[in-house]
Amino acid sequence: MRRIVAGLTGLAAVLAGTGMAVAPAGPARAATVATAPTEAAVATVPDPTAVAGDIAETTRTVGYRGYQVRVPVSWRVVDLAARPHACLRFDRPTVYLGHPGDQAECPARLVGRTAGLLVEPFDGASASRHTPPAAGTATVSAPVSRDDAIQVAVRDAGVRVTAVHTPLTEPLVRRILDTATLGPDASPAPSDLPAGPGAAAGTPSSSALSEAAVGAPPPAPAGPAPGVQGPAAPLAAAGPQPGTYLGRGFDTCTAPSQSAMDAWRASSPYRAVGIYISGANRSCAQPNLTASWVGNQTANGWRLIPIELGRQAPCSTRYTLLISSDQATARAQGATAATNAVGSAQALGIPAGSAIYNDIEHYPSNPTCRAAVLSFLSGWTERLHALGYLSGMYSSGSSGIADVASAYHDPAYTRVDHLWFAWWNGAADTDAGPYAPAGYWADHQRLHQYAGDVYETWGGVQIRIDRNYLDVAAGSAGPPPVWSSVVDNDTAGRFTASANWGTSAYSAQRHGADYRFADPVLASDVAWWRVNIPQTASYEVSVWYAANPDYNDSTPFIVVTTTGNRTVRVNQRAGGGRWVSLGVFTLPAGDGDRIGVSRWTSGTGYVIADAVRVTRV
Repeated sequence: MRRIVAGLTGLAAVLAGTGMAVAPAGPARAATVATAPTEAAVATVPDPTAVAGDIAETTRTVGYRGYQVRVPVSWRVVDLAARPHACLRFDRPTVYLGHPGDQAECPARLVGRTAGLLVEPFDGASASRHTPPAAGTATVSAPVSRDDAIQVAVRDAGVRVTAVHTPLTEPLVRRILDTATLGPDASPAPSDLPAGPGAAAGTPSSSALSEAAVGAPPPAPAGPAPGVQGPAAPLAAAGPQPGTYLGRGFDTCTAPSQSAMDAWRASSPYRAVGIYISGANRSCAQPNLTASWVGNQTANGWRLIPIELGRQAPCSTRYTLLISSDQATARAQGATAATNAVGSAQALGIPAGSAIYNDIEHYPSNPTCRAAVLSFLSGWTERLHALGYLSGMYSSGSSGIADVASAYHDPAYTRVDHLWFAWWNGAADTDAGPYAPAGYWADHQRLHQYAGDVYETWGGVQIRIDRNYLDVAAGSAGPPPVWSSVVDNDTAGRFTASANWGTSAYSAQRHGADYRFADPVLASDVAWWRVNIPQTASYEVSVWYAANPDYNDSTPFIVVTTTGNRTVRVNQRAGGGRWVSLGVFTLPAGDGDRIGVSRWTSGTGYVIADAVRVTRV
C-alpha cells in the first residue's frame, strides 16, 4: 500500500489545451513508436472540463499489430515482449504493448491511478479472460467504462485494448481511443476465438470490464443481495476469507503467479495474502487474479485478504478521487463502494461471510475530515452487512486508525468489523500501541502491517511485500445500526435562526462548512434544530460546537422532552470539535423543533450553534 502521487507530466498540458503534432507510425507488425519514451514526473491533474476538442499536447503514434493510436509524447511506452517482468502500473501514464508476464516485479505499495493503455494480442490468453464483444474496427462509439476501465476487442487487428483512467482523466482517455486507426499490416484475430456474448467480427460494439488485466473481475450479476447485478458467479474460494487465522501474511501490489504462490507456500512462513479486488485508486494491473487463481490458492491453504482501494480522505493532498466532506454524501459513497466491492468479490468466487478491507491511506486529520471518513466507513459497513459480508478498514495508525478508535463507542457511526493498522514497528503482533486501546476490536478482529516495502525470497522467488500479522475469526455480519440523526446548521429545512445570528467558518473545529454565532442578550432568541423522532423513547442528545476563549462560558441548550423543556448549560470555551453529550431524555415521536440554543444567558462571549445529534438508547 504505497504512499505516492501519480506521475502526470504532460497531462496538465493535455487537459489545458495546447498545440498538437502527430508523428507517423511505423509499418512493422510488432510495437512501433515514433520517438523514445520519457519518464513521467509529478504534476497536478486539472479539472477535466478544460479538455479541448482534441488531444492538445504534442502527440506521437504508437502502433502494435496494425492497431495505431495517438498518445501524448510524455507517456511511457513499455514493450512487454522485451520486458516480460515489467510491472503494469498505472500510477503514471503508460502504454503497455503485449501480454503481461507471469510474475511482474512490482513495488509492494502503490496507490493512485492516472491513465494508461494495455494493448495485447487477442488470442487464447486474453480471450479466456472474460473477452468483451469484438469491435471489428479501430474505434467504438461511446464505449462503456466500468470500475474506471474501458475495454475494446479490435478483431480486425487481432488486439484487445484496455484503457485505464480516473474520473478526471476519462475525457482524455476517450479522446485517445477515438484517434485509433488500422494500419496496412493489421490482420484479424483467428476466427475460432470467442467474440464475446452476442457479438461477431465487424460489429462496432464493445464492453468495458474491470477484469484480470487491470484489477478485479467484472461485477457479478445479481445474487440474493440487493444492489449487485447479474447471475451469481460460482463460488471458488474454500469458505469465507480470510476466515479464522492466526499468523503471518503479506500484501503486494499485484497478485503473484501460481508458481510464485506455490514456491512461497512450500518454504515461507506466510499463509495469508492481500489482494486488490476493486477500487479506482489501484495502481497495478492484476493479470493473475481470476476466480481460478482464488480457488487454487484457498485450496492450497492460503487465506485471502480482499482489499478495496478507492476514495481517499477529503483532507488528503495526494489523491484526486476523494470522499465528500458532506457526511450524508460520504455515507452514500461508502455504500456505493461496498456494492462494487461485493460485485468484484462474487466474480472472483469470494463468498458471503468474507471480510473486505477498505484501504484509506494516511491523511492529515481534522474534525471535518474525521467525520467524513467515519461517515464513509459507516455506509461501507452497513452496505456490506446488508450484502452478507464483513467490513474491514486499513489505514495508518496515526490517522485513520486513531479516528475510528476515537469513535468506537459513538452510535452516530457504524463500527467496522476488522481493524487493519499500519504501524511499522517490526513487531509481528496485533498490539496497536497508542492508536487503539487493547479492548477495542479484541475478539480476533485485528491485522497489523508491521513492516513495509521489503524484498523477500522464498523457494527461489523474490517478491516485494508488506509484512502483516493477523488474528482474525470468521463471523456473521453485525447487527443493524442504532437509530441516530445528525442535524447541522446548514442542513436544508432543519435549522432556523433569526437574522441576529451570524455565520462563520473561522474555527477548524466546526462541524461541516460553517457555524452560527450571536451575542448574548437577556431576551429569548432561540436557534432551533428540527429532528424527526421515529417513536417516543429514550434518546441521547449531543451537541457539536467550536470552542474558543472568546466564546460563551454558559451557553443554554434547550431539549424538548415529553415532560417539558429541559435546559443544559455548556461552557463553549473548551471541549470543542467533538460530540458533547447533554444527557439522555425521553423525546416525543414526530417531526419538529427538538433542540435549541438560546442567547439568554449571563455568560459572556459569543453563543455558538453548529450541530446536534440524537441517538436512540
